[in-house]
Amino acid sequence: MKPIKIITFIAFIASLTSILCGLIFTLEYSQKFIGFGVLGLFFVVFPLFSYYRWKDKDVQDYMLTKENLDKMRENQRDSKR
Repeated sequence: MKPIKIITFIAFIASLTSILCGLIFTLEYSQKFIGFGVLGLFFVVFPLFSYYRWKDKDVQDYMLTKENLDKMRENQRDSKR
């Protein structure tokens, strides 16, 4: 497995564990566990996952540019025939 994938998986498990510990245990600082778990998901796991999935892709293929819109219209015309 690739290192970025392993780091993302470990960060996901750590965030999920933090959230679950905050929900299960009734401690004075259980809300902080939940908060740090959510922050970990949004600021660590999601960006790492996005980078891992998009690193070899061309972003221009997924943007709505004039050329891509023309291709979509052409494909729709071809599929209606």
